[in-house]
Parts: sequence; C-alpha cells; structure tokens
Amino acid sequence: MKHATQAALDQLEPLLAQLRTLGLTEKSRGVFYRKSRAFLHFHEDPKGLFADIRDPAGLDFDRLDVTAAEGQAQLIEIARARA
Repeated sequence: MKHATQAALDQLEPLLAQLRTLGLTEKSRGVFYRKSRAFLHFHEDPKGLFADIRDPAGLDFDRLDVTAAEGQAQLIEIARARA
C-alpha cells in the first residue's frame, strides 16, 4: 500500500482541516506528528483511502478505512482521544 498522493489528499482535505485543529504538527501534507513521534498518515490502494494512526500503547499503528464519511468521523474521534 503506497502513501497517499497529493490527489488523494485533495479528496481528504476537509478531514485534514479537522485534524489540523487537534494540536498536532503536520510535518508534510497529511503526515501528522504528536510531539516528536509520527502519529498519523495516509495510504491509498485500489480498495480506497486508509489512515494509519498510532495505537494507544504507542508501539504500532492501527489502520482505518477513511474512504467514506463514517470512517473519517471514526478517525477524528480516535485522533481526539489519542492526541
């Protein structure tokens, strides 16, 4: 699964705008850090758009499908809780 292209991130811009309000640092478009650690980034493949978000233990990433509005809402909820 490849990292999201600029065109894919264009589709997610409203989601990115919401994430930018959570106090995270956006190192490059769509790549968010919490303190000095990678926290959230996006991938794309033929099945859709996906977000990898740092798990609660901080050891790995959880992958969420953010192709549809339901997945995007879930991502915002999880990011708020973990940020």
